[in-house]
Amino acid sequence: MSAPRPASTYGDGQIDRLLTQVLALVGTDRNDDLVRSLIVTALQMDDNDLDRLDLKIASQALAELLNSAQVFAPHRDRSKVTVFGSARTAPDDPDYVLAAEFGRLMAERNWMSITGAGPGIMEAGIVGAGLENALGVGIVLPFEAKPAPIIDGDPKLAMFKYFFTRKLAFVMEADAFALFPGGFGTLDEGFELLTLIQTGKAQPAPIVLLDHEDSPYWDRWTDFVRDGLGATGKISEEDLDLVFHTHSAADAADHICHFFSAYHSVRTVGNTLVLRLRHALNEEAIAQLNAEYADIVVSGSIRAIEPTRAERQTDDNVDLPRLGFSFDNKSYARLISLIWRINDLCADGDIMAPTGRPHDLHFGRDDEPVPDEN
Repeated sequence: MSAPRPASTYGDGQIDRLLTQVLALVGTDRNDDLVRSLIVTALQMDDNDLDRLDLKIASQALAELLNSAQVFAPHRDRSKVTVFGSARTAPDDPDYVLAAEFGRLMAERNWMSITGAGPGIMEAGIVGAGLENALGVGIVLPFEAKPAPIIDGDPKLAMFKYFFTRKLAFVMEADAFALFPGGFGTLDEGFELLTLIQTGKAQPAPIVLLDHEDSPYWDRWTDFVRDGLGATGKISEEDLDLVFHTHSAADAADHICHFFSAYHSVRTVGNTLVLRLRHALNEEAIAQLNAEYADIVVSGSIRAIEPTRAERQTDDNVDLPRLGFSFDNKSYARLISLIWRINDLCADGDIMAPTGRPHDLHFGRDDEPVPDEN
């Protein structure tokens, strides 16, 4: 059974005509179809006599998504890393120092840092990156209504009432993720992130786990994931490779940047998964990929392709070389392994930060058929 889809018409001729007139008076024509669906959904919620609490949640969530989009819009051309970690970490804690160093190194590579705008690791990420390179995604809590002083009042701060809308911003707006030791919130965010990437609901992305050299935090977490989940078949062996653990801020920054040294972005068109690259692969390298990753190719082979019609229609990075293949649509950890392999085969020097990347929580899927290889 498929998920419900937004309706484009209300079903009453008079109201539908009024909607057309309203849309002609406000906004732009570019997204009228989506705005119309939003209005129709709101009217349908009223028709169904939803409980007032349901309507309040929907209304507040939309307001938070609007505010978040307005905060991030001026910075969409900058690459971003989301930093998770404990609000209880003191400034003299070695993990605080490590987080600040990581933020500084990423800013030197022209990356921005997204944090939860609170104290502890979140504050450290802002301090290290510098306020000009930091975005805050704050949450209003009963015991903590204001963000950390360093970012309070800054135009690059979005505040949220709900955790679910806040977590959407954390993931949707970022190109990479760094997790430092934390409590329930950090582990919740980390496991949800892994679930989204493991199931293909988020763009492929590098995830680094950082703690200071004498810390057992991520070693214990890894033991639990490997022995408690992997050994009992709750996750696949490849899923353990979705994260990279290090005690070095420099190694973490290098790891993230290497992920984008050749890889740019991904899009699914018809039955073909399209990988856009910064550098073209030669025939020998493509042959290696086919030999090593045949298990995730449903039919045919991995091959160099031209931009698809859907990509050309939206001018979607059509200048980049690309690979295409029929993906099994389930082996996302292996897909990320393939991306790492591509980077190893054709990386070209140090990468500061990727630009022009789409930020789609579930990367675009189009119905256009792609010609089979000859």
